[in-house]
Amino acid sequence: MTALQNRRLKFEELGLMDYEPAFSYQEKLMKEIIDLKLKNRARTDGEYEETPNYLLFVEHPHVYTLGKSGDEHNMLANAQKLEEINATFVKTNRGGDITYHGFGQLVGYPVLDLDNFKSDIFLYMRNLEEVIIRTIAEYGLKGERSEGETGVWLDVGKPYARKICAMGVKTSKWVTMHGFGLNVNTDLRYFEYIIPCGIKDKAVTSLKRELEREFSAGEIVELKTKIKKHFMEVFDAELY
Repeated sequence: MTALQNRRLKFEELGLMDYEPAFSYQEKLMKEIIDLKLKNRARTDGEYEETPNYLLFVEHPHVYTLGKSGDEHNMLANAQKLEEINATFVKTNRGGDITYHGFGQLVGYPVLDLDNFKSDIFLYMRNLEEVIIRTIAEYGLKGERSEGETGVWLDVGKPYARKICAMGVKTSKWVTMHGFGLNVNTDLRYFEYIIPCGIKDKAVTSLKRELEREFSAGEIVELKTKIKKHFMEVFDAELY
């Protein structure tokens, strides 16, 4: 089968949404793409349909999510503490360990058919990192990769290395879900209740902390525009 390659992405701003419905929506989009891929594979007339791609932006209320290979011991708060800090705890199917999502964090969920780009999960993760590295460079920050540790970091190799953007994904039949969480105005105290991503010797930071200023609503809109621009450049894609 020679499928059509579609490098267009539909962008959707989901706004403030609980984790579970956002997760369900991703699963719905992923299933639709996979079903279409299987339909294409079964065709014998050469009339293949393009598979769609999506880029979702969302903000979640306080929630801790544990990846399928994660260690529950990295969740340091018990049920009572979670209730006190108005947070929830969810086991999910992405890769990676435990992370936090909450107010002031920009979460991006690309739901892509990698057959439209390149069927290489390692390259996909590096490309996601590159999007954030290019974005925060526009604010004077040098984002880096830390060997063996997914995400975007500052001052790698120094005692005060810190993560500014966490990443974790799931793929099925080369279709992706989950993505990245970039700390913007994030309340970093919420990371004190976990061992972020299972890494004990590195801190977590945010654009607010690094730039020593709160991002206004207008600046967050501008930040999202920058991320979309760099996403299109890195993935050689078109947004609509």
